[in-house]
Amino acid sequence: MNTNSLQQHVNEPTRGNNILDLVMTTTDLSINGLEVTDKIGDHQMIDFSLEVRDPNTKTQHKQVLDYKRINFELMKEELGSHNYEVLLSNKNAEEYYMILKIRLQPLQNTISHFPLKLPQLGTSCQKT
Repeated sequence: MNTNSLQQHVNEPTRGNNILDLVMTTTDLSINGLEVTDKIGDHQMIDFSLEVRDPNTKTQHKQVLDYKRINFELMKEELGSHNYEVLLSNKNAEEYYMILKIRLQPLQNTISHFPLKLPQLGTSCQKT
């Protein structure tokens, strides 16, 4: 889940044996004291605190993916060279994700596949 700078914080079931309720943040934010507690209806309640940084701190823009310029044809060609029927047979969802992540990682590191840009004003910035 740490792909694209997101982190999932709930690691316990919230409905029966399943994790259906999520708390996701960018990796630069901190969640403290997360607990799965009392039931509300058929779900468990999630209690946590979010560390908020001083809004007066300087911000430094980081580059983000420019989805409009991604070369999907080249990605499709390179990803299509694998036999996914064999790769994914007898695998669970987490294993599917890891296999796809392993296949995408080299493509993400190639600027021709995933070009970068600076975010527009008012969008995601990394606090320093």
